[in-house]
Amino acid sequence: MTTTAKKRLPAVEGWFTTAGGEVRLLGTRCSSCGTPYFPRNELACRNPRCTGPKDGSELTEHALSARGRVWSYADSRYKPPAPYVSPDPFVPYTVAAVELDAEKMVVLGQVAPGHTVDDLEVGMEVELTEGVLYEDDEAEYTVWMWRPVQ
Repeated sequence: MTTTAKKRLPAVEGWFTTAGGEVRLLGTRCSSCGTPYFPRNELACRNPRCTGPKDGSELTEHALSARGRVWSYADSRYKPPAPYVSPDPFVPYTVAAVELDAEKMVVLGQVAPGHTVDDLEVGMEVELTEGVLYEDDEAEYTVWMWRPVQ
């Protein structure tokens, strides 16, 4: 009996990359004032102090920090409504709001399986990893997740 590995696809295209073996969130950054955005902002810089053009040309793709510190965290013990896709049967998971090191912005994400609220504390260092959000017969659909730095 042979088993074929399922292809891995991002659950949300363009929000993160695993290029070079490192998971990075993909956002944008204003080339005039340096303001970062996640998810991507492609309209115009929203920083009121920015003196650059306001036509979107000032925004460039930016790979955000791969590490940060826990700002807050919680358990998710209910099945979220559509369009969120969760495994069946539903498995509770932990979420963390993480302040990225360089950008000083807070990004929410699931915590990698095997880690619970008992393993987290505000201020602890975490890093990005890739995990499976759900799967079907053809593929595993992945998202970024946070895990404590060892």
